[in-house]
Amino acid sequence: MHVIGIIAEYNPFHKGHEYLISRAREEVGDDRAIVMSIMSGPITQRGLPAMIPKHIRARQALMCGSNVVLELPFEWACAPASEFAYGAVKSLMATGVVTDIAFGVEESSAGLVERLADPALYSSDEYSIRLKESLADGDSFPAANAKAIMSLPRISGEDEAEKISAALRSPNTILAIEYLKAMRALGAGFRIHMISRKGQEYSDTSTDTGLDICSASAIRKAIYDTDGTLASVASAVNGRMPDRSAAVMLSALSRREFRLSDPNRYALDAITCSRRDLGSIRFMGDGLDGFVRNVLDDLRTGETSFDMMSSRLATKHFTMPRIYRALTQMILGIHEDGIGPDPRFIRVLGTDRDGRYCLKIMRRCAALPIISNCSDFLEDSSLLKTAELSLRADDLASVTMGIPPGSSRDIPPVIIK
Repeated sequence: MHVIGIIAEYNPFHKGHEYLISRAREEVGDDRAIVMSIMSGPITQRGLPAMIPKHIRARQALMCGSNVVLELPFEWACAPASEFAYGAVKSLMATGVVTDIAFGVEESSAGLVERLADPALYSSDEYSIRLKESLADGDSFPAANAKAIMSLPRISGEDEAEKISAALRSPNTILAIEYLKAMRALGAGFRIHMISRKGQEYSDTSTDTGLDICSASAIRKAIYDTDGTLASVASAVNGRMPDRSAAVMLSALSRREFRLSDPNRYALDAITCSRRDLGSIRFMGDGLDGFVRNVLDDLRTGETSFDMMSSRLATKHFTMPRIYRALTQMILGIHEDGIGPDPRFIRVLGTDRDGRYCLKIMRRCAALPIISNCSDFLEDSSLLKTAELSLRADDLASVTMGIPPGSSRDIPPVIIK
């Protein structure tokens, strides 16, 4: 039995995700292969609440080709690319059933991704010296990392340098590199399938490109640009998402199961929350704590929107995802010493019929406890601390979607019959 692991966010599930699932099955030569998606839950890798609740995103995936959907624990989902990749790969390994892994890369860049995932690049003295110099000059880590790699003697020729520079500016390529690095570090034995992406770049938010596949960023922008009525949202996603995926989201909106996540509510939480011991909050190092404190203190005195907060926080020294991740940890009160080294459980968000058969096998060979409902956490007291982090993250996202805190905790896994 082939079980293909796919690491994703599905925020929301779009045609590019559907294409990857289809191509992954083609790559392994088995149209009945099980696809096991592991996705961020209430908070995305960029550090912000997802636009749509996790159980609805899981249903979208199950209706569009995935057989099992797992939740990447909050500590690893709301984290830099290296930690996001490590947590996801480690979790897929812990299932005991995943045989293959598939992820997207920019067209014709698979060889470059392999090269940039070589551990020897990052262990050289030249790399370390240049990285420290760039960080000392005030560059963000991604910018400093790119400069350090570009300065290595083995990077030869202007054409190659430009390709590498472009690759290190692409969030999808950076994640692909980190997936390979994590698999090598952990000794994962997965068969690897790097699949050329189609459609827009991750950060492209335009919707009139003429391309069949729109990016998640473009779809989110199109939705947020509407007046919020069901008809306007339906018009915004028409043709830009798989029909089944759009139907799942629109049906949930029509039943008022949730509202689209409100970034302004997130900004309000960030501005009004306690800033006690800010320097010890996760991701607040390197002087970010002082910068954040000053900006948020200034914003406390007047009406503030998410866009206003973001513009005031923008700086060349830190990427916006780094800042958002730090803000989220601040809101939730999570300190650097409060995170363990590895995922502690496997959380099931949903399955279809074939997925339930796979889950039955997984329960016999998984290396971590399998959690289907919140009550399962009570069976292992060692999981309570990390479970609390996940539940607090659920509550933060729920509030931005008009869902009462705590009410989303008892939603059972999605079952597609």
